[in-house]
Formats: sequence, structure tokens, C-alpha cells
Amino acid sequence: MNRSTATAIGAGSVAALVALSAYAASVEAWNLLVVSWAAFGAMALAAPLGAWSRAEHAEGLVWGYGLASGAMVTSAAVFLLPQALGHHPQFGGFGIAFGILAGFAAHTVGHRFAHMEFPVDRTVTELSAHAVSAGAIIGIVYGNIDVGVGLGLAIVSHKGPAGYAAARRLSGRGESVAPLLLPAAGLGIAAIISSAVSLPATDAFRGVVFGFASGVFLHVAMDFLPRCEIGSEIHELLSVEDGHAHAILDRLRVHAALSTGVGGLAVFAAWLVLN
Repeated sequence: MNRSTATAIGAGSVAALVALSAYAASVEAWNLLVVSWAAFGAMALAAPLGAWSRAEHAEGLVWGYGLASGAMVTSAAVFLLPQALGHHPQFGGFGIAFGILAGFAAHTVGHRFAHMEFPVDRTVTELSAHAVSAGAIIGIVYGNIDVGVGLGLAIVSHKGPAGYAAARRLSGRGESVAPLLLPAAGLGIAAIISSAVSLPATDAFRGVVFGFASGVFLHVAMDFLPRCEIGSEIHELLSVEDGHAHAILDRLRVHAALSTGVGGLAVFAAWLVLN
């Protein structure tokens, strides 16, 4: 992709988010606006850092993914699962199961992108698909139940490390990181549009919908758990022989466990303070 096309894609995405934000402000969807722009800011600010960085930051990436995934798991378990099961225990449970399975299926099928031609980079395509699907669910949740901004911020917290890692891959191939503005803005665009959807008031239906949202977010959170294994994204950051990599990955596994725990405890601490 040439630089002018990359810039046009990025600029168009930002323009769309700005236009939809005006609509969200007109209906006073302030929490959704904060979440949408937090997601955009996290990825948009992390991308240049990833593009400019030439040093190994495996430990930083482990902590970034770990804190985000720990916060996401905890937030989904505390704020979304009770909503789903509260509407209907059985239908809510089915929704949770279907959400986890759908998240896995989407992730698995998404790897087919590696063998297909798209007008934008495969990394950008995958991140954009993920952002739009997550944004659609966030919008439905915020459009139908009264939830605070903390839930959304925890859910989109992975956007920073994801943008950083994607920008490193793009810049390493000599490509522009401007198209990352598409997945950065995509979550907010989809969220604001889907927030206009009003769900039927039946407990069974809402149990399935909110259960599905919970399951998808749990899958995303678990997918971002930092995996310090040979062949993983963390391993790719290490410019050492595999014999030395094993020792480094063993050390990083400790950081992975600590970071996810800290992320979960941060949500718990915030909940204690606010309640």
C-alpha cells in the first residue's frame, strides 16, 4: 500500500469517528464517547511508539498485555456476567458459552486472512475486524444498560499494547502505520452506531445478548493473555538464539503472571473506592 492511500484510510477513519461523536454528544451518550475516544487514543498514541522503537521491549509488552487482559477478565466477570445471569440464569449461561465459542471461531477463521488479498495490510484487517465486532457489542451494552465508564475503559485497555505490537510489525516491513487509525477509530464508530439498537425487554432475550457479550469479551481477554512461548509474539521480540530464549521466556512468564494479577486487582481496588 502506498503512503497516500494509507494516509487517506487513516484520515477517513478519524473523520467518521468525529462525525459520529457529534451524534453521540447530541444524545448525551457521554460514557460511550469517553470509551470510544479512549480506545482511539490508546492505539493511536501507541502506534508511533511502536514504529519508532528499535529496541527489544518484550518485558514491557508482557506487562502491557498482562495488565490489560487481567483488567478485562475481571471486568467482564464482575460487571457483565452478573447482568447476563440476572436477566435469566439459563439463557444467560447459554449466551456466555456461545460468546466464548463465537470468539474462538472468529479468531480461528480470521487466520484465513493470511492467505487472502486485501486492499490494506493483513494486520490492519484483522485488527479492524476485531475492533468493529467488539465495538458493536460495547455499543449494544452501553445503549441498553446503565454501566459506568470503568467497564468500557477496562475492555479497551488492550488497544495500547495491540497498537504498539502492530506498529512494530508494519514499520519493520517498511510500511506506514497510518492505516492503524482504522482499527483505532473502528471500535468507536461501530459502538456509536450499534448503541442505537434497542433490545426487546424480555429477560430471556437480554440474558442471551448480555451473556454473548460477556463470552466474547472473556475470549478476547484470554486471547490477550501474554504467552511467553517459543514462536509467540513475545518470542519474536527476542533477538537471541533459542537456547538463550528459553531462559528469558522463563523469566518473562513470572512477569506475565504478576501483570495479569495486578490488572485484576486494579479493577477490584477501583470498585472498592467507587462503591
